[in-house]
Amino acid sequence: MKNRSLAIGALAKMTGTKVETIRFYEKSGLLPVPERTAGNYRSYGRSDLNRLSFIRRARDLGFSLDQVRALLDLSDEKDRSCEAVDAITREHLVEVQRKIADLRALQTELDRMLAMCSCGTVAECRIIETLSPERDPEVSAAH
Repeated sequence: MKNRSLAIGALAKMTGTKVETIRFYEKSGLLPVPERTAGNYRSYGRSDLNRLSFIRRARDLGFSLDQVRALLDLSDEKDRSCEAVDAITREHLVEVQRKIADLRALQTELDRMLAMCSCGTVAECRIIETLSPERDPEVSAAH
């Protein structure tokens, strides 16, 4: 690959990223504004491909845009300690663990609701009853 030889469509295809997303990353400063060809088309090189691949992988792992931005900034400082990278990753892991705990609680509640179901009629349905606002004193008082 030459220094600048990829059109935006090719870059999108190579990284599995939508063209609109690449433009968004450029506007948000995650990707540098690319050079333009004589025909005024965006022209990307190997460094853009590598940077976008980094962004995609970080986003696939659930890092926020701000975290990705910080990680990119840190990745440009090759001689720096990776403590800040570890801190960002640790913070993200705590958030992922919280979400998993929330999902487990949700799973438990849904399992409990299904266990109450006797598969009778909707009028007798314990799931509908559980979801009903009349069951919640705060909601009932508000009505």
